[in-house]
Parts: sequence; C-alpha cells; structure tokens
Amino acid sequence: MEQYVNVFRDGENIYYLNAEGRALVNCDKVRKSTGNVQHYIMRNYIYIAFGCPTSWRNEIRIKSQGATKKDTVVCVADALFKQGDVYCVVEVDNTQTMKKNQAKIERYRILKQRGSFGMIAPKFIWITTSEYRRNELLKLSDGLNVQVFTLADFNA
Repeated sequence: MEQYVNVFRDGENIYYLNAEGRALVNCDKVRKSTGNVQHYIMRNYIYIAFGCPTSWRNEIRIKSQGATKKDTVVCVADALFKQGDVYCVVEVDNTQTMKKNQAKIERYRILKQRGSFGMIAPKFIWITTSEYRRNELLKLSDGLNVQVFTLADFNA
C-alpha cells in the first residue's frame, strides 16, 4: 500500500493518495499536505461526536444585510448542521487569536439578534486546544447557547 500513499506526521500519521494511488482508484481530486490539516482533524472530531449529521456543511457563509454596506454582517462558520430545529454552528479554535475569536462571537451575536438563524437561537460548538482557551471562549460567549470541547475531550 505504501506505493499508493504519501504520509506526513502532525501529531499523528496523515495519509493521502499520491498520483499512483489516485490512478488506481480513479480519483481526480488531488490532495496535498497543507497547514490546515489539524484544523480539518479538529472539525472532524466534532462531526463524528455529533453522529455524522447528514445536514453537515463545511465553510458556510452566514450573512445579514444591513441598512448600509457598513452594517452588513458576515461570518464564515467552519461547519453548520441542524439538530432537530436548531442550527449548530461549529467553530475550530486552533491557531486563531482570542481577539479574532471575540470579534467573530460579536458578529454571531448580531446575526442571532437579526434572526439569521430563524426563530430558534442557534447552538455554538467550539473545539479548542486547551482548558485555558475553553474558559476564555465560555466567558466571551456568555449569554449564548455554547458548548466548548478541547482536544483532550477526544483523547487526541
């Protein structure tokens, strides 16, 4: 199998098909080693933990038009899915500064106030790297329906 895959290490072995492997399985999609691998893995922990929802979508743009262009609010969620009637917004905090997280949370507050998620308030699900960052995200998200996981919660 080694002749069909490339591998690199990022805390664990990451395998992906090389040209020979893609030809063998008739795959046109080329995957390369990127700096976003840990981000994708963290997002996948949430995907699996919530039972691989069929409504799951990655990198979803949520937008609310304002009265002026300046008042328009946009957030790109790392993933979005529905649990019953409730939208669940997934955010991965891997390398982001807490200041950027704070700004994004504030934009989500505005989107919630404007009804961008419908009549039922959304649930915000974060995955982060440490207890300290979990506590900071919980403080910043005060008043929102939020759940914050760390990699340790998944024995990662």
